[in-house]
Amino acid sequence: MKTKKIPALDVHAMEIAKERQDNLTKVKGSLGILEDLSIKIAGITGNPSPEIKDKVIITMVGDHGVTEEGVSAYPSEVTAQMVYNFLNGGAAINVLARHVGARHVLVDMGVAANMDFTNTNTRVFVDKKIAYGTANMAKEPAMAYEDAKRSIETGMEIIEHEADRGMDIVGMGDMGIGNTTASSAIVAVLTGESIGKVTGRGTGIDEVGFERKVREIGEAIRINKPNKKDPIDVLAKVGGFEIGGMAGAMLEAASRRIPVVIDGLISGAAALIAYELDHAVKDYMIAAHRSVEIGHAVTLDYIGLNPLLALGMRLGEGTGAALGISIVEAACKILNEMATFDEAGVSKKI
Repeated sequence: MKTKKIPALDVHAMEIAKERQDNLTKVKGSLGILEDLSIKIAGITGNPSPEIKDKVIITMVGDHGVTEEGVSAYPSEVTAQMVYNFLNGGAAINVLARHVGARHVLVDMGVAANMDFTNTNTRVFVDKKIAYGTANMAKEPAMAYEDAKRSIETGMEIIEHEADRGMDIVGMGDMGIGNTTASSAIVAVLTGESIGKVTGRGTGIDEVGFERKVREIGEAIRINKPNKKDPIDVLAKVGGFEIGGMAGAMLEAASRRIPVVIDGLISGAAALIAYELDHAVKDYMIAAHRSVEIGHAVTLDYIGLNPLLALGMRLGEGTGAALGISIVEAACKILNEMATFDEAGVSKKI
C-alpha cells in the first residue's frame, strides 16, 4: 500500500535548539534526556522553539477472536464495557488525559458489540468499526488482507481529521481483550525472537493460562504462516484492527511532522508494523515507558527506541503515553522558557 512520504528531521532547527540548550543557565547536559528530547522535537516539527499545546491521546479499541482459546483472564465482553467506562470518563486514561491537559479520542476499530450511547459522552467517540472483532487466529487468519490495509488507512484518516482540529503531539493507546496475544505474535514474527521471549501474562493469567497463550500463538503462526517481509500480511494473519489503526496513525502523524508517543506492548506492536512499512517513522517516535510485558522491551530494542520511564506499568489505553507527553512538554518549556546566561546576566563557565 502507498503511504505519504515522511520527511527527514530538520537538522537546521535542531542545531539552533541545541545552541540555545547549551547556553541555558545550567551545566551543559545536566538536564539529560530533557535536553535531547527538546532538540528532537525541534527536528520533528521544524521549529527551533517548539511548543506543545494541542495534546491528543487516541485510544483505539478492537476485539480478538483468539479469546475463544482462553488466552485472557477476562471475557471478551469487557472490551465493550470498557468503552462505556471511557465514554463516561472513569478509566485511567481519562484521568491521565485530564491531568496532562490532552484531548482524548476513542476509536471503535472492531468492538464485537453494537454500542448503545444513551447517557454517554459521544463527543470523544469515533465509529470506524471494520468488523465485529477479528477471527480466531489460532484457526484462521485474523482478518482479510484488504481489511488489514483498511485498518491502516483508517488510522491515517483519524489523524487527518484530528490534525485539522489542532495537534502538536499525539499519544497512542489501545483497548481490547486478547490484544496482548496478537501483539506478542506480531513481535515474534517481525523481530524473529522466540514466542516465549516476547509473551507476557497480559491481563494476569495464571501459569496454565500462560502456557496456553504461548501454545496458541505458536499455533496461529504455524497455521497462518505470516510473511515477515510483508508487515501487512503479518497484521492480517495474527494482528488486530486497533493495531493496524495505530500503525496508520503513526505513519500519517510522521508525514505531518507530528511527534508520536508510544505506550506499551500493543502500541509497540503497531509501531513495529509502521516501522517495517517505512523505517523513517522511527525518527518521529518517542517511547513513553518500558512496560513490564516482556515483548515490549524486545520491540523497543528492535526499533532502536529508548523509553523515557520505567514505572512497572502494563495497562495500555495510552496511560504511559499521557505521562510521556507531559515529559515532552516539560522538555520544550525548558528550551523556551529558561534563560540563557546572557539573558540572565549570569557568568559562564571559565
